[in-house]
Amino acid sequence: MNTEIETYKAKHPIRVVTATSLFDGHDAAINIMRRILQDTGAEVIHLGHNRSVAEIVNAAIEEDVQGIAISSYQGGHMEFFKYMRDMLIEKNAGHIKIFGGGGGVIVPDEIHELEEYGITKIYSPADGSKMGLQGMINHMMSEMDFSTVDTGSVDISGADRENPFAIASAISAAELALAENNGQIEALRKQIKGKITDRKIPIIGLTGTGGAGKSSLTDELVLRLLYDNPDLHIGLLCCDPSRRKTGGALLGDRIRMNAIDTPRVYLRSMAVRRTSFELPMVLPDAVDILKAANTDLIIIETAGIGQGSSNIFDLTDVSVYVMTSDYGASTQLEKIDMLDYADLVVINKFDKQGSEDAVRDIRKQVQRNRKAFSQKPDDMPVFGTIAARFNDDGVTAMYSYLLEVVAEKTQVTYTTSLPVPDTKQSSSKSILVPPERNRYLSEISDTLHKYHEQTRKQADSLRRAWHLEQTAETLDQGGLSGDTQTLLHRLKDEIEAAKNHLEPETKKLTEEWQQIEQDFSGEDYVYHVRGREIRVPLYTESLSRLNIPKIALPKFKDPAEIYTWMRRENVPGRFPFTAGVYPLKRKDEDPTRMFAGEGNPERTNRRFRLLSEHSPAKRLSTAFDSVTLYGFDPDSRPDIYGKVGTSGVSVCNIEDVKILYSGFDLAAPSTSVSMTINGPAPMMLAMFFNTAIDQQMEKFEKEQGRKPDDKEAAEIRDSVISSIRGTVQADILKEDQGQNTCIFSIDFALKMMGDIQQYFIEKNVQNFYSVSISGYHIAEAGANPISQLAFTLANGFTYVEYYLSRGMPIDSFAPNLSYFFSSGMDPEYSVIGRVARRIWAVAMKEKYGADVRSQMLKYHIQTSGRSLHSQEIQFNDIRTTLQALYAIYDNCNSLHTNAYDEAITTPSAEAVRRSLAIQLILNQEYGLTKNENMNQGSFIIEALTDLVEEAVLAEFDRITSRGGVQGAMERGYQRSKIQDESMYYEHLKHTGEMPIIGVNTFLPPEGEEDDGMGDLELARATEEEKQSQLERLNAFIEKNREYSPEALQRLKDTVLSGGNIFAELMDTVRVCSIGQITEALYEVGGKYRRNM
Repeated sequence: MNTEIETYKAKHPIRVVTATSLFDGHDAAINIMRRILQDTGAEVIHLGHNRSVAEIVNAAIEEDVQGIAISSYQGGHMEFFKYMRDMLIEKNAGHIKIFGGGGGVIVPDEIHELEEYGITKIYSPADGSKMGLQGMINHMMSEMDFSTVDTGSVDISGADRENPFAIASAISAAELALAENNGQIEALRKQIKGKITDRKIPIIGLTGTGGAGKSSLTDELVLRLLYDNPDLHIGLLCCDPSRRKTGGALLGDRIRMNAIDTPRVYLRSMAVRRTSFELPMVLPDAVDILKAANTDLIIIETAGIGQGSSNIFDLTDVSVYVMTSDYGASTQLEKIDMLDYADLVVINKFDKQGSEDAVRDIRKQVQRNRKAFSQKPDDMPVFGTIAARFNDDGVTAMYSYLLEVVAEKTQVTYTTSLPVPDTKQSSSKSILVPPERNRYLSEISDTLHKYHEQTRKQADSLRRAWHLEQTAETLDQGGLSGDTQTLLHRLKDEIEAAKNHLEPETKKLTEEWQQIEQDFSGEDYVYHVRGREIRVPLYTESLSRLNIPKIALPKFKDPAEIYTWMRRENVPGRFPFTAGVYPLKRKDEDPTRMFAGEGNPERTNRRFRLLSEHSPAKRLSTAFDSVTLYGFDPDSRPDIYGKVGTSGVSVCNIEDVKILYSGFDLAAPSTSVSMTINGPAPMMLAMFFNTAIDQQMEKFEKEQGRKPDDKEAAEIRDSVISSIRGTVQADILKEDQGQNTCIFSIDFALKMMGDIQQYFIEKNVQNFYSVSISGYHIAEAGANPISQLAFTLANGFTYVEYYLSRGMPIDSFAPNLSYFFSSGMDPEYSVIGRVARRIWAVAMKEKYGADVRSQMLKYHIQTSGRSLHSQEIQFNDIRTTLQALYAIYDNCNSLHTNAYDEAITTPSAEAVRRSLAIQLILNQEYGLTKNENMNQGSFIIEALTDLVEEAVLAEFDRITSRGGVQGAMERGYQRSKIQDESMYYEHLKHTGEMPIIGVNTFLPPEGEEDDGMGDLELARATEEEKQSQLERLNAFIEKNREYSPEALQRLKDTVLSGGNIFAELMDTVRVCSIGQITEALYEVGGKYRRNM
């Protein structure tokens, strides 16, 4: 596996579209592949995650690529790939090769069937082991190494705005003819010129520094142009630099654009294919081709430029220069050539600190450049925009002015129905964390460092006083001479001085130790709840009839050691909660989560009943199918239909939710429901609450023989909502960084999160977590355990700052926050919980002044899905057992153990039973788990705790230096770091430097390989289940046809008026499906914009 594979050298320029399949956010693999494709010389048009067949095929045709590479990890792959092949053939693009992969999700029989159908290659884990990453890319490149056009036989007559295939071929032919320099370009140009009419077609050019947000701004302009002009056809030419060394290029403009998925927009991504230029040589010909195709408006977006570049000016009618406030000293503005030529200057990312000063300085510089001293600086065409924000008024102001300039320069008039803002810059800034609070993570880091320094100083004073007291006691016992008395007086003075350095809290802690020893020395631990005494045994008897303590205390005599231990560790249930947030584990409720989700609600309900039949506590954890996770309704379209009820349960309306949890009393104290959903979480939570309320209404009616009156109904509603137990994931920051099931614009999604928490406060919701701040999916995307923990805690503290900025008291919302981590094989996973608890507790107490309940970090943990391998699949349970042991030793609050076959499919009943058995054996049979603080006192655990904590705090400081979590997200910091760590893992795995048993070492003898799939039960939704979902959805929509339009309008009005969206959703979900609500919220809140 250490053999170096030579990189393939292509004979032709190779272009390839890369993406994940529809409703699939697992982009770690495709990001690795697209990087290696670039390194091997390909021009990669990366679409990112969650792309439909139509989006991919249309992009492939417009871009005239040789191949499409798709990762598909969420099921539905048979329908998806076949539908793609069919659509390519239907659009006369059958020459485009299709490549795919999905780890072990796509099994060998399915691979064979897809390749027989015409898919060029589906790569399996076995291919990865045999070929290596570079070997797979070499194979793809060799399959795509052909020219899509023949310059000698290109007929431009078919190039029309209704025929993107012909436009794409013409541009490729021009590129090739220029490169070959064989005289064909002149003949081609003659054809092109012959098709161009005298009609004026405006050309707008956008240029600017790299990373200024040109693509987002272009998309916002296209969105407004299409909205205002229903018949307008736009041609986009987006340029990106080529890599000098390899010739490869990342063409990433499409990933940021939401408005281009329409036949009225043609987009061609163009690699510059030469160094030191921001424009490709073929660009003038491409412009002429779009003119010949009868396009109404052409927009050119250049590659990032330097200070001295202004080439775009010569090609366009109107030029726009896009920059940010990051240009250095104001004297640097004098060097920017485009400030002399641009018709409009845009300072994008206007929410960044320093942007208002930048606008002022740039306006003055433009005034000087134009010698327009008779005008005010504010009259200069300089705009402040936040293009990444939906419906930004700064962008609208810039757009309105742009239309005026286009009309003035080209005599082509476009009108706008949008209200023209009375400002030239964005009026609203970030809603997440106020700018003056952007050092919050470093403040937390400082708080922890000060806390530990205080511990060291106080411990030194305690130790000095203790040593002096012992010395005095020894001298006193030896008889008193004159010298001894003098020395004793001196010692007493020193003892007094040492004690004077002690804080009151230090004295209080040392006094508490005796009480702690007393509490844990008896047979029972005694505590009181609402005046009632509760006794819990402190020992269990082993087979050898030894009393095994549940809590083992240290044997320290030195008060400084005791104090240090209490400040850094303490017993479970006491600050800083390092060992656990509760004194003892509950014996009436194991931490086991009953995880299910497959097919339709009826099928998942049966699985829940099976999992919980022997447990008095019903801890139901729900996995939804990817259609639901992305806020869509089931549909018969193949790329949607294939995913209905696959890798989770299909739920799209309140009636589905009622069936899903039928037979479970959702308001019972013994019932707890966790819902793994993020983008549409507000809708799902509203449906769940309504379901629980309806259960109690029906119960009242059954018991009383009548329906409750208005007062009784209101009391039932309030009682259910305040007492119901459970968790909804709803972690939007994590979604943007790793999981990728964001569906709404980030600011809007965060507004809904805040509205949920505000609703919880108003309704006194005590036992439900409004968010599960998740590191699990960050780890699944490729992050190592330290990055997982640091990013997750950083996200958690960001929510704290956001909620505080909305005026919520810390103790009113902190208890509603929970966490979700991954367990793995790395040593750092053994302390992930204890580090998280200590950082959270110290920050909450010392920095935020929160009460004890708010200081308690509670978390769910799940064994690693990434460590499940399809090779030697039976070994997965071994890894899962070890990871579960880490979690139990670390006193997690709840635990989910993955089934061994999840590397390939939704787990079978047999595999789920085995995964549950792992927990049961560890909790009930394994001897050491009878003790509940087994990690305490271990030198390596203590060392790891300190190492990991310090690494997390250092990461906090790195995030602060990038403007906090939101600033780091805008720079792609978290996403890039996760991808780098994923790449490092894959590299070590493929080279064998990191041994993985059964995958890259300890392999079965040649010829005896067993893929483990012979007897494996593949969980797939049946046709009957899919059809039942379509039928129930259609019946629900039909039943509520009279009420849903009004409900959706009320919801949109609530959004536009700034009201509480979740409170309104509680009514909306009664008559509208998730898909209907999603579409309505897109109109007023905006769609999520993908990141590279």
